[in-house]
Amino acid sequence: MSDAIQIVTTTSDLADAERIAAVLVANRLAACVQLAGPIESTYRWKDQVENASEWICTIKTLRDLYPAVESKIRELHSYSEPEITATAIVAGSQGYLDWIAESVGPATSAAGEAVTPSVQRAGE
Repeated sequence: MSDAIQIVTTTSDLADAERIAAVLVANRLAACVQLAGPIESTYRWKDQVENASEWICTIKTLRDLYPAVESKIRELHSYSEPEITATAIVAGSQGYLDWIAESVGPATSAAGEAVTPSVQRAGE
């Protein structure tokens, strides 16, 4: 099994989804974030059945980065309790899995030295 995971979250609008995607990729917490929507969600919230249009964010990253990704999503998200679920990627093309691993975590220089990326904050 690979160390790659796919995290899913939903947002109330495209702007929030785009902001979360941009921050996660810029900070090397995700190799890729795919946005799809709008989708229609039906769910129970505070003992009421609710319906809402949402955007889904599908995030490709590594298992070790899950806590940092969850924390960043919570920091940026407008929902008080956002959906944040992770699924192991049990198989995939080796090239794609390698690309995920190379695209996240600390950046390295041409000399192989760790480079600290500038951290992008919400609204930047």
